Amino acid sequence: MGNSVTKTSYPFHELEKAARKLWKDEGLFEIRDPMKAERPFYCLNMFPYPSGDLHVGHGRNYILGDVVTRLKRMQGYAVLTPMGWDAFGLPAENAAIANQIHPATWTKKNIARMKEQLVHWGLAYDWDREIASCDPSYYKWTQWLFLKLYERGLAYRAKGAVNWCPSCNTVLANEQVLPDGTCERCGTPVETRELEQWYFKITEYADPLLRDLEQLTHWPEKVRTMQTNWIGRSEGAQIRFPFEGSSDVIEVFTTRPDTLLGATYVVLAAEHPLVTRLKSEGKLPRAATDLVERLKKARVSNRFLVETEKEGTETGIHAVHPLTGAKLPVWIANYVLMGYGTGAIMAVPAHDQRDFEFAQKYGLPIVEVIRPDPKQGAAYDGTAAYEGEGKLVNSGKFDGLWSAEGKRAITEALAAKGAGEPRVNYRLRDWLISRQRYWGAPIPILYCDKCGVVPVPESDLPVLLPDQVEFKPTGESPLRTNEKFLRAKCPKCGGTARRETDTMDTFVDSSWYFLRFLSPTDSKRPFDTPAVNRWLPVNQYIGGVEHAILHLLYSRFIVKVLRDMKLISFSEPFERLFTQGMITKNGVKMSKSKKNTVAPDDLIERYGTDTVRLYTLFIGPPEKDAEWNDRGVEGAFRFLQRYWKLTMDVVDTAGAETLSPSAVKRASAGFAPSGPRRDLRRRVHQLTHQIVTDMDRLHLNTAVSGMMQYVNALDEFRDGGGDLTVPEVTEAMHLGTRLLAPMAPNTAEGAWQGLGGPGSIFTSGWPAPSKEAMQSDTISLVVQVNGKVRSSIEVPAGADKATIESAALADPKVRTYAAGKQVAQVIIVPGRLVNVVVK
Repeated sequence: MGNSVTKTSYPFHELEKAARKLWKDEGLFEIRDPMKAERPFYCLNMFPYPSGDLHVGHGRNYILGDVVTRLKRMQGYAVLTPMGWDAFGLPAENAAIANQIHPATWTKKNIARMKEQLVHWGLAYDWDREIASCDPSYYKWTQWLFLKLYERGLAYRAKGAVNWCPSCNTVLANEQVLPDGTCERCGTPVETRELEQWYFKITEYADPLLRDLEQLTHWPEKVRTMQTNWIGRSEGAQIRFPFEGSSDVIEVFTTRPDTLLGATYVVLAAEHPLVTRLKSEGKLPRAATDLVERLKKARVSNRFLVETEKEGTETGIHAVHPLTGAKLPVWIANYVLMGYGTGAIMAVPAHDQRDFEFAQKYGLPIVEVIRPDPKQGAAYDGTAAYEGEGKLVNSGKFDGLWSAEGKRAITEALAAKGAGEPRVNYRLRDWLISRQRYWGAPIPILYCDKCGVVPVPESDLPVLLPDQVEFKPTGESPLRTNEKFLRAKCPKCGGTARRETDTMDTFVDSSWYFLRFLSPTDSKRPFDTPAVNRWLPVNQYIGGVEHAILHLLYSRFIVKVLRDMKLISFSEPFERLFTQGMITKNGVKMSKSKKNTVAPDDLIERYGTDTVRLYTLFIGPPEKDAEWNDRGVEGAFRFLQRYWKLTMDVVDTAGAETLSPSAVKRASAGFAPSGPRRDLRRRVHQLTHQIVTDMDRLHLNTAVSGMMQYVNALDEFRDGGGDLTVPEVTEAMHLGTRLLAPMAPNTAEGAWQGLGGPGSIFTSGWPAPSKEAMQSDTISLVVQVNGKVRSSIEVPAGADKATIESAALADPKVRTYAAGKQVAQVIIVPGRLVNVVVK
């Protein structure tokens, strides 16, 4: 790039071209050997889905990451900042059906377009490490991961509920079911069906997933809270209700064993095994059979909504209360689901609102067993359930106990009878990874009539998706009818086997991708263990809060499994997490469906990359939502024009011999001790301190504001007759240009070359303010009279006690309040206040 800088009015396109060539030539953002790089720092943006054109709302995420990358590079770190593509998923398959285009073709086209835009934004990615989850060289190792979990008993097959369209004869994702419960393709009412599906046993890791959240002190508290609630650890009791006339029992988990004596009926989910058995034996009443069929067809999510009207019917059987021996009717109801708890509840209508509404509707008994302290709230009054804690009543020998004591005593009584025990339960459910679709990583499992379920040998990976497939309008996966794909040889007996046609949830692809970036082309192993252990956990992870639960939780789970396999040495994938707010337009999130997106391409062409970057950073606190305003882009452009003009004025005025960093260092002895030059230097270093602090905290909007004040200070100095050739100005330009570099890198790189900076600005080091330069010549002290603030005074910095005391006593306001009184004592708190004590 050299020192030949165009001095015309902000030639942003020319600056971009020259800067990017310099960075590429010098390999500034490439890590050639991860094991030799000094001071490693891993900065990663969340794996994007290649959906097509990016808009400025997407840009916020990537620009934030780029600022961190460039900042850390200037601070002397070797920064790994790769980019890849979460490229499998339903949208590509839908596009294939709608446009008769292969998902691979659609995906690759979108990747090319998005990469073009990311390059246009000037983002410092190491493109040599680019990966895509749909590439066989990647999903081979996703399949390997499945096999490793299968070997450890953490991948298993079981029946699970799915959305089923009987007309299209296929499974639907939740987003393919319209709010009225019909299929988005054909309008047929969607049913719930039970299918054999594959799961990862994430519940095996529930406790460490919860416990280790305490280590993640650099994560947003709201994200940790969301994960805590999702895992949902609860302490209570597992209670067994004997089934009248049978050796069977109904298992119930409750967090409120203190309310056991208020249980008046038991409720089973329609999918409960006992219901299934009674139905198959013909022991259910017709009304119960009909309800079961209807509930199984209903969407699970709708059944669980609080506002859904409670519906149920009796089974005609009874459970036996484990402590009293009372017979409790067993019901089937829509508000109990098999996927939550045991699929059965003890109903305590006086102290659970759902049970209360159900009991009121069907005339079931309601017995109050908890009465609160009057200070805690109103007791049960027959109009709503009281769900708080209190003192036990109507509970026999447990009467008078407070809830905490009652829980322990009743659980002990159950244990003594073999009817229950303390239990820790989790809301977390095992991870359903099966997807009945084509565009995903095939699950590496074979089915042999002789050998049963057989894993594909690692040597046979990857199990490739067939290219020649037909996509039907119904959405049915073409893998189910592709004989070439289905036919396989059993590795155990050599007989005929058929392949699993389910593909994996795309969250599996993104649960380990951050490991692959260290060795993206390695064909012999999924990741380089020594390199991964050296670079991870990821130092800074950036993405949307919409991924705060599932993606992060699944990644944490997979990392813990790999740690237990001794393939990695760390327990958490991401050290620091930043969740950016979204950019809105007209008050709503930008989206193509709302037709309110703002394309970056035209803005970059008109104003330059740095203008779009700077406005995106300035728009508001990056962790909060912000409204896009096109006029704000013009403001950012004007600021960069001002900065460039100021730089070129200094270059023209000062001359090359006074501009270089070494020349500034030699001239530092000539800094003025007082006057406007001293004031300028003080202000420059104060702003440097503010901006450095803001950048470290990712308070980037205020960092941009600080840069605007920076330029204002220099303009005011010049407008006041200041000389642009003095060392204070040159020092300020060197400091300011380096401060600007992470936010507006192309402009700063060009300015750095013009100012005589050696090499790239990103090798120049990060600025540090001078404490001496920041010090004011005077300090302000609050003055109190008898402990009450009455005035303030200005005294020279470093003034002694006598000078401060004299100034305080001479203050007119102090003299007024002390008039006619004797000064008993003057107390000085250095740097803060003076307290004059009078009598």
